[in-house]
Amino acid sequence: MAVYAIADLHLPARQKPMDVFGPHWKDHFQRIREDWLARVAPGDLVLLPGDISWAMRLEEAREDLDSIAALPGTKLLLRGNHDYWWSSIGRVRRALGDNMLALQNDSVLIDGRLYAGSRGWTLPGPEFTEDDQRIYNRERLRLEMSLQSARRRDAQAPITVMMHYPPLTDETPGFSDILEQYGVVDCVYGHLHGPAIYGAVRGLRGSVRYHQVSCDGLGFKLYLLYP
Repeated sequence: MAVYAIADLHLPARQKPMDVFGPHWKDHFQRIREDWLARVAPGDLVLLPGDISWAMRLEEAREDLDSIAALPGTKLLLRGNHDYWWSSIGRVRRALGDNMLALQNDSVLIDGRLYAGSRGWTLPGPEFTEDDQRIYNRERLRLEMSLQSARRRDAQAPITVMMHYPPLTDETPGFSDILEQYGVVDCVYGHLHGPAIYGAVRGLRGSVRYHQVSCDGLGFKLYLLYP
């Protein structure tokens, strides 16, 4: 089984055009779809760490979710900061196709590997507010809940974490202490666009490998995580 990842699909609920962010975004999902169809087999897994649809409500997101469901492979979804349509996890899961799964404060075991994660948040810095601190602390707790769920499922299986926001920077360790505490092997994340992508942390830091998978940074092609 191959495992791919791609973040920030920003599917066009209500036909929101993405090329307002630059001509390279023109027909971006068509390019992602073509690459997906060429490479992903029915038994493969695709990780989607957030910002899946511009929809504001779940009903508005159904067309976008159906477009993803129609593609091959099992899809594992995580909420991003723009996924306002993501309501209660029960409603979200009932709206997903049979080949789609969603993470929220929990974990899944697929083909001998655990998958866990949390959305994350802006990391502490000069413009960090009290409200940011509150949300950041909450996301740390949610990440730990997800990883505890993973370890209850299997004490030894390798863990891959999905986050939406960057889990760390070169200056700020962010969530990396939690990832290392639970023996996470790989962490995939998105959220960044444009020039910010190029300064993102990639590769091995401490005991965790980090993978930045925003779709525009990948040339609108899926990132092969395993094998």
